[in-house]
Amino acid sequence: MNITGTIDHPLTRDPQKQAPMKPSTSEPAGSATEDVTTTGANDSRQNRTREMQLIPEAMARAHMHDRLREVDAERHAVRLVTARRMQRRAERASRRPYVP
Repeated sequence: MNITGTIDHPLTRDPQKQAPMKPSTSEPAGSATEDVTTTGANDSRQNRTREMQLIPEAMARAHMHDRLREVDAERHAVRLVTARRMQRRAERASRRPYVP
């Protein structure tokens, strides 16, 4: 059984391996402009596919960047709290009388 692909579900996703479009018999000959190159269409389709494939990677990179920034801010806040606690402890120790 030889199953061919459709426009919505092509047999292959690679534009270079797809069969070229053939003119319809219902359209009059010469109705479409012939100066359009199919290589340009294939190149733009290939670039669009590559861009679409890179979107999840870019989203993951942006998510990791945001997460790292959150972690860095949290780490900074923890250091600040620790420094304030140590400062209060030092102030209390300095107020205590000296006992030899």
